[in-house]
Amino acid sequence: MAAYHSLALVSLSTTTLLFILCASSFSLVSALNGGFSVDLIHRDSPKSPFYNPSLTPAERLRNAFRRSINRINHFNPTASLSQQAGPNQPEATIISDNGEYLLELSIGTPPFPIKGVADTGSDLIWTQCNPCVSCYKQKDPLFEPEKSSTYKALSCSSSQCNSLNGTCSSESSSNCQYEVTYGDQSYSHGDFARETLTLESTTGRNIAFPKTLIGCGFDNKFSAGRGSASGIVGLGGGSESLITQLGSSIDGKFSHCLVPLGSETTSKLNFGSNAVVTGTGVVSTPIVQGQDPKTFYFLTLEGISVGNTRIPSSSSSAFSSGEGNIIIDSGTTLTLLPPLVYSDLEAEVDKAVGSLERVQLPGVPLNRCYKISESSSDDFNPPTITVHFSGGDLKLPPTNTFIRVSEEAVCFVFSASPSVSIFGNLSQMNFLVGYDTKEGTVSFKPTDCTKQQ
Repeated sequence: MAAYHSLALVSLSTTTLLFILCASSFSLVSALNGGFSVDLIHRDSPKSPFYNPSLTPAERLRNAFRRSINRINHFNPTASLSQQAGPNQPEATIISDNGEYLLELSIGTPPFPIKGVADTGSDLIWTQCNPCVSCYKQKDPLFEPEKSSTYKALSCSSSQCNSLNGTCSSESSSNCQYEVTYGDQSYSHGDFARETLTLESTTGRNIAFPKTLIGCGFDNKFSAGRGSASGIVGLGGGSESLITQLGSSIDGKFSHCLVPLGSETTSKLNFGSNAVVTGTGVVSTPIVQGQDPKTFYFLTLEGISVGNTRIPSSSSSAFSSGEGNIIIDSGTTLTLLPPLVYSDLEAEVDKAVGSLERVQLPGVPLNRCYKISESSSDDFNPPTITVHFSGGDLKLPPTNTFIRVSEEAVCFVFSASPSVSIFGNLSQMNFLVGYDTKEGTVSFKPTDCTKQQ
């Protein structure tokens, strides 16, 4: 049986996940000594509260592909990130309606559950708050800070307000305020505050992180919400992100293991010692430090091979000069490459798959789709794609590079991007992907993610 046969049409495709966190506190020290993990649930899985049974698998895939293409504009490092924000306001780096994860956590005392878009391409943690001046409609109740005994708004005179480039308006409030505007014109404006954030691990332990910096938004517009999300939870590399704020308590380490599409088991997100990636088959590559913005996790891609054939060296000049020419992002579905690199890559893919008929599918922004019915999929022998990162070569099996988009066709899930390269989440499934922000590395280990505990 050909390797491709396992790529059956699946019901999940947007790769939106629900990060399950909530409830009351547990001893932080004892919880973190052994690390901890949380469940990740695909948004379009039947297990998710956001599952839409009216969408077909093909429609979910097309929506995910569209979000990947739209997301390019905001990741473009050459674009001005300050165009949408004032000179003394923090800048955000996410297109909100492209968020591929939902995260559920609790804030406050007593714990108040909220749902936010979680993203490795964003930093600030914020949620809608009452009393709301202008808020979009969300499915769940709004957080009410006056009902939390641990909520503390930052004052304008605080050193932290100044370091965050917070703004102050004596006419309206003595509190330190933030304003973030996103690429799709979504925005949030409110108070910077310290609050207790609580996570629930897969073992049932509830772990409280006191004095976490959050944004309490009183004036918000968020196209991604559509009655679901409460705000955004940033997992990027900037100072305001959840990962950076947890810092030494997780030793700067987190990892995820994304299950294949259609799996009935849940993915996992790990912190601290649970996030260490070691053993046979590990490939590690440096996170390129000093890149701007610091939110994104920049890696260096030196080349790509199809089977045993490395694409022509002339394509290497199409990558931006120097290190840090590709962003690894769990919130982007496709893997996106410079046009010249992609052009040579798809030519080699054509050679490898042979005489299969190519097809164009409405709503699918992919150039290499092949006519292969489910009954004849055993005749399809797609090649192994190897991405040559600085420090190691990562071999991607066909399940990470080809996907069935209809009963009659499969597509190569790499595409061209004229402005920024992204290593997307379809290429990361069934790998334990570990981020060590202390050592400055991202590591990959082939893993059956359905068996992760």
